[in-house]
Amino acid sequence: MKIYNISPINTQSNYNVPSKGVNRAIPELNVFYHHIYEYHKGIRNLILTTEKSKYRNDITQRLEREKIDYLIQDVTENKINVFFGAKECVDVVKTFAKNLKELTPEQDFMLGIMLGYGRLQQCVRYLKIKNGDIHLSKVSE
Repeated sequence: MKIYNISPINTQSNYNVPSKGVNRAIPELNVFYHHIYEYHKGIRNLILTTEKSKYRNDITQRLEREKIDYLIQDVTENKINVFFGAKECVDVVKTFAKNLKELTPEQDFMLGIMLGYGRLQQCVRYLKIKNGDIHLSKVSE
């Protein structure tokens, strides 16, 4: 059983340390490491994090080592979107467009709900998109 110390006083919390066989934690991936902690604790079933593409291999290795399903999409030359979590949730995301800007309003709504965003907030967002008040191509930049 893993023990995680998330005390804000201890900046070297165990959730930041890569799992077995890896000697280094990458400080720029602390949010990613924390998302893994939240997934293992059952706080989230699906996570979306945007990271620097230079860490793609580190991220992939960690998720595979942890046996967590994932999908990585290029955002720009220097950024990637990393979806990870329960296999069923990741499989749903794999059915969506390859770019967040290309999601249908319904896919955008589903993704927001799956990521744990507020239901009312997602309903308001969905209606604004459907009414043409906001456009995903501008929101996701």
